Amino acid sequence: MLVKLFRNASLPQCLSMCVLLFSALFSQPWRAMPKDNQENLDFAKSYQPRNKEAQHLRILLNGPAGAGKSSFINSVDSVLQRKITGRALTDATFGSSFTRRFRPEHPLTESDLGYNPSPTLDEKVQVLVSVVPADTLPVLSDEIKNKMKDIRRTASDMGIPQLAVITKVDKACRKARQDVKNVYRSKYLKRLVDEFSAELGIPVNCIFLVKNYESEIKTNDDTDALILCALRQMISFGDDFLRNL
Repeated sequence: MLVKLFRNASLPQCLSMCVLLFSALFSQPWRAMPKDNQENLDFAKSYQPRNKEAQHLRILLNGPAGAGKSSFINSVDSVLQRKITGRALTDATFGSSFTRRFRPEHPLTESDLGYNPSPTLDEKVQVLVSVVPADTLPVLSDEIKNKMKDIRRTASDMGIPQLAVITKVDKACRKARQDVKNVYRSKYLKRLVDEFSAELGIPVNCIFLVKNYESEIKTNDDTDALILCALRQMISFGDDFLRNL
């Protein structure tokens, strides 16, 4: 929808629309955020699976290269450690990622390293999280979208709960870059969420906006709040899935 709007407009119209889209704010946030992160932080730190067959909650991050999957892992770790960490390697020089690539045309076989034909419950994925970048989401290719839909269908067939995380909100929205508290007041980001929800079929209340820690050397309460809200919902969904088993 956003691409069509710009395609049919003149250059001055495009510039005017950009100003409106990237700067317009709702008077009130369309999603309430906690005033204090401590409850969500305590919940995440103290979580233990209620199903005794699982020692860990396994969350699979799925998304295009450069979406911010490794950065999100680092950001979660930074929030929990209350300091900036770099446990999941990212390659800032070449813009590539150290996370694994998914190739549906070449599914894993018994000859692949690490292939497990009979995983235990503790070794299976309990939550699928689709990760996409806000700054390039409007021009995400159909190939990538279809690949993500295929993965979602497979997860749905297995009963695995699913959420989505939209990263790089500060790069997509000027108001969010100025103040991360504007993330859920941004009309542009709300439109991105609505369109992404319609495209992939993920409910809006299962889509979370986050800003990863990339250039910062200290954590920030407002950035933490976004990450913790997404993390808590992942844990809740995953624990419900384990408990139902």
